[in-house]
Amino acid sequence: MKTILLVDDSRAVRLATRRMLGQSNCSILEAEDGSEALTVLKSHPEIDAILLDWNMPIMDGITFLKTVRSDGHLPQPKIVMCTTEGEFSRIMDALQSGANEYIMKPYTQEIMLEKLQEVGVL
Repeated sequence: MKTILLVDDSRAVRLATRRMLGQSNCSILEAEDGSEALTVLKSHPEIDAILLDWNMPIMDGITFLKTVRSDGHLPQPKIVMCTTEGEFSRIMDALQSGANEYIMKPYTQEIMLEKLQEVGVL
């Protein structure tokens, strides 16, 4: 069974995404910001993928992404940015910083599952 970490400061978004993943036979973990996500990642090295929001308090998604990718001691799961940030420069920043994929909010179940398949998680 694959493990996916949902990182978003919106409880409603986490709940909706959890429902979208309901049929995928995955174990789902959650975090409200990048700082909490780091704690979860360190305690759950089996995480296969992270669905990561960009704009969050305490630690935003891009800072989390750069922190994970630059630390060779942390697990290196697939990371899919899920955000409203649509500017080309922001998308390129995320991909160059180590994101495996990028999804624009609002996204559908079909798009999310397709992206998780593309990165080899589903």
